[in-house]
Amino acid sequence: MSSSFLTPRRSLRVAALAAFVLISAAPAIAAPCGSGTFEAWLEDFKKEATSKGISPAAIQAGLSGVTLDKTVLTRDQSQKVFSQTFEEFSGRMVPPRMTRGSNMLKQYGSVLSRIEQTYGVPGEVIVAIWGLETDFGVNIGKFPTMRSLATLAYDCRRSDTFKAELMDALRIIERGDIAPQEMRGAWAGEIGQTQFMPSSYVKFAVDFDGNGRRDLLHSVPDVLASTANFLAGYGWQKGKDWQPGSPNFAVIQQWNKSEVYAKTVAYFATQLARAP
Repeated sequence: MSSSFLTPRRSLRVAALAAFVLISAAPAIAAPCGSGTFEAWLEDFKKEATSKGISPAAIQAGLSGVTLDKTVLTRDQSQKVFSQTFEEFSGRMVPPRMTRGSNMLKQYGSVLSRIEQTYGVPGEVIVAIWGLETDFGVNIGKFPTMRSLATLAYDCRRSDTFKAELMDALRIIERGDIAPQEMRGAWAGEIGQTQFMPSSYVKFAVDFDGNGRRDLLHSVPDVLASTANFLAGYGWQKGKDWQPGSPNFAVIQQWNKSEVYAKTVAYFATQLARAP
């Protein structure tokens, strides 16, 4: 999914005053953005990660050899305001995905039924998000996640947000959900078949296939259930519709605050529900 959509999966509500107090209280381990070389900043960040209880093994595995990615900085600094209308965007995105979406509903029908029983979110909504984000897992992105997040954390535009995301990416590695060499995705750090930021991964990812890992790269049951868990976590109302103006549409906007994108999810889900 294009990073032109600034979703709340990419935001952490950190009060400026609290951040200032934290930095002031721990100057020895704070890693100030943009100061000195990237390599020196990364060493300071590793110390900060250690102070937050992340294991040396996870830090070594996740950050060893990580370098600055100027391509990521260029993409971040050149984001354009999304300007397509709902008709333009939905017309481009939904029709090519309808047949595959209907097939996915059937292929994973039993899993989606269990997910709806557990989280209250219909399969059509989950499959719509899955299709729009990565073409049902085909296009998850090729950027090394740790490199992207470290680059954006070092840059001073949104340093606190991406430092927190980088910490959570280390936590994903530490708990064994994804090996660091497999952790690839979109340029801004989104991971997996429905593009979770690490903070949302830590909070909402579930092990729905029961193999002991929350794997949003390879396990379709984990992907679909975790997406439902995200929506349930933001107040999805079981059995209610998801049309614009409804409480459930507001939940879809927690996934992506762009009204055009949220309306396209709702429209795609409705079309899937009506498909034979």
